[in-house]
Amino acid sequence: MTTEKDVSNPLVDAYENGKLIAYPTEAVFGLGCAPDNEEAVMSLLKLKNRPIEKGVILLASNYSQLLRYVDDAAIPMDMRTEIFSSWPGPNTWLLPASKQAPRWITGGSKLIAVRVTAHHDARQLCETLNGPIVSTSANVSGEEPARTWQEVTAVFGDSVYCVKGEVGTQQNPTQIRNGLTGEVIRAS
Repeated sequence: MTTEKDVSNPLVDAYENGKLIAYPTEAVFGLGCAPDNEEAVMSLLKLKNRPIEKGVILLASNYSQLLRYVDDAAIPMDMRTEIFSSWPGPNTWLLPASKQAPRWITGGSKLIAVRVTAHHDARQLCETLNGPIVSTSANVSGEEPARTWQEVTAVFGDSVYCVKGEVGTQQNPTQIRNGLTGEVIRAS
């Protein structure tokens, strides 16, 4: 997905211009956008009929891409090994949000949901974008999530930029755990 500087990359252009992007993840297609683009996130929430209070996940290819959004110093020492040894992988953690983490990402919570993915296409996506991407399942709330790019296209048409690829082998969306307590919020 890398390009030379003088060649436009439609994926990067879509991301930078606030377009919604559908992409394969560990179990389902994700739907996302640039996390700092409030208008794009609000469009995503409207398209999915998802309340802002639920927050969204940030997906990254490495932890350093998340440092702007996470209050790293507030992660308890006794949880750090468990959190960081679970990545890259299908593990989403609720970590202390930094002061820079937008409320449209956190849903107003003091925690932010983050994952460093091991899925090849999703990792490559974040590397190409040089940062994290919002990650929520590609579906209208209450409906089954899309597992193929064809399903994404059938549901959302050209309202999203679709990265064609295959989802991983996970049967269910990733586990979500509280990074302060270790409590499982959503089982995988």
